[in-house]
Amino acid sequence: MAKGCFITFEGIDGAGKSTQLAWVKELLVKRGVAVTVTREPGGTSLGERLREILLHSQDAVLPETEALLMFAARREHIDKVITPALDRGEVVLCDRFTDATIAYQGGGSGVDIGKLESLERWVQGELQPDLTLYFDLPVEVAKERINDVRKSDRFERETDGFFERVRLAYLARARSHPQRIRVIDANASPEVINKQLEDIVLSACP
Repeated sequence: MAKGCFITFEGIDGAGKSTQLAWVKELLVKRGVAVTVTREPGGTSLGERLREILLHSQDAVLPETEALLMFAARREHIDKVITPALDRGEVVLCDRFTDATIAYQGGGSGVDIGKLESLERWVQGELQPDLTLYFDLPVEVAKERINDVRKSDRFERETDGFFERVRLAYLARARSHPQRIRVIDANASPEVINKQLEDIVLSACP
């Protein structure tokens, strides 16, 4: 593979994106593909420290501050992890990327989308995912899944109204970028989802 392939996984908390990322990794590794798995916020030592602040701070954090911290971590992530892996010809699987910032800080918390898009252009330059898999799930189902499996972080404790706004922002983003963002029904059976993912991923990164 002369050029790497950048795939991001998105969805509201509880939609199953992390589980599906692990499945896609296994699919690619079995085909002999070199894969780098990473996440946002996180991916670097600085990013992981910022992740702890963003997800588990006991203090209130302004939405604008959240967004700026997200993009600060992203700049490091791109330079130190994502771009080097793509230059090596690897497939990069990233659990969340800029679409999440648009959805959570923009749609959920009301930060001006234009400001976020300006930060996107500044921080990323020409870099965009080759493929984004957005796992769509009704908020009430997602909340039940979260409550069943783990202790909630700061974002996961937000109201249903917040998550409805996040979901709508994701769907609006998908409509604006139909060539890149593929919407997956996260309420479908695992077999149906896996077949969809196999077809989509192998077409995007043959």
